[in-house]
Amino acid sequence: MNIALFASGTGSNVYNIIQHFKSNDLINVVAVLCNKAGAGALNHAKKAGIPTLIFSKEEFDNSIKVEEFLAERKVDLVILAGFLLKVPQSLIDLYPNKIINVHPALLPDYGGKGMYGMNVHNAVIAAKEKKSGITIHLVNERYDEGATIDQFECSLNQSDTPKTLAQKVSVLEKSHFPKTIEEYILKIK
Repeated sequence: MNIALFASGTGSNVYNIIQHFKSNDLINVVAVLCNKAGAGALNHAKKAGIPTLIFSKEEFDNSIKVEEFLAERKVDLVILAGFLLKVPQSLIDLYPNKIINVHPALLPDYGGKGMYGMNVHNAVIAAKEKKSGITIHLVNERYDEGATIDQFECSLNQSDTPKTLAQKVSVLEKSHFPKTIEEYILKIK
């Protein structure tokens, strides 16, 4: 199965996923797509010899350029690994139940438009939550409302800050995101 990774930032999840699958005979990372030319995710792809595509928001919304790039690489599954743009309906239709996202909170709480990265962690800490975590879910036409594949929790205490919560969430992503992708692929294959 060929997977494509979409990212907007530093690419820590991209790096982790590439490393996880680099020796896998059944699952191949065949592309990294990004909406920011200077994103670290592109460097991780380049070092691994994985083809990349950089696109604008308008090109993504139109999606022909992106869809052709994915088709050329025979992509079976799309992974959003720190990707911040809303996925256009045409791409969702092309990959039904085959676009996976990781969200830095326990959905349905702290999801929706504008709820990403530190925005989520600030809201969780401000609400004095006792736990947070990650949700790995399918993507549909609404932000963070696709079917949940799995969730992983971390506990919080009074000394936690948005920054320490971000670190805890990062540990969960590194530990669980690639394995959950692999389990999902084996289930649908």
